[in-house]
Amino acid sequence: MNAKKKNIAELTNCSVEEYREAEKLPFAVLLDNVRSMQNVGSILRTSDAFLIKEVVMAGITGVPPHKEISKTALGAEDSVSWRYVKDAVEECVRMKEDGWTVCVLEQAHGSIDLMDFAPEEGKKYLLVVGNEVSGVDQRIVDMADIILEIPMHGVKHSLNVAVSAGMAIWRMASGLSV
Repeated sequence: MNAKKKNIAELTNCSVEEYREAEKLPFAVLLDNVRSMQNVGSILRTSDAFLIKEVVMAGITGVPPHKEISKTALGAEDSVSWRYVKDAVEECVRMKEDGWTVCVLEQAHGSIDLMDFAPEEGKKYLLVVGNEVSGVDQRIVDMADIILEIPMHGVKHSLNVAVSAGMAIWRMASGLSV
């Protein structure tokens, strides 16, 4: 194969203003006590790539502006709609009452393999990802409509939260349309 890499002009899809005006997927991401600012930035960048409606940052999760977020977000903190809430559990209850289907990315009994999940048209999905050590708050797991799990086959039992979120966002977004 004789492929030439694209240059920056070929990679530029739209301006920040055009992105903000673009129709988004019926899909939001909630960060439940994510400690690493670089993970926050990476999730914002992935959310930009897939037209996620918004990213909700909760608890101890850091928010822009912050140099460590900017380092990995590369400007996505300016394009993606985001907001902060103090309590992730309360926000999940509120969003569920507002018609969002709460999907938790967690290793739990009764989970669905991420690759077996197919989002349904007409539904709004909230993907909740959790703390790098303790995961998603058990109270959110208890109220979840769907628990998604990435099967692990190696020695390690988990992936970085930004990597896991990226995989789940890609999988979920590929089955939705604006």
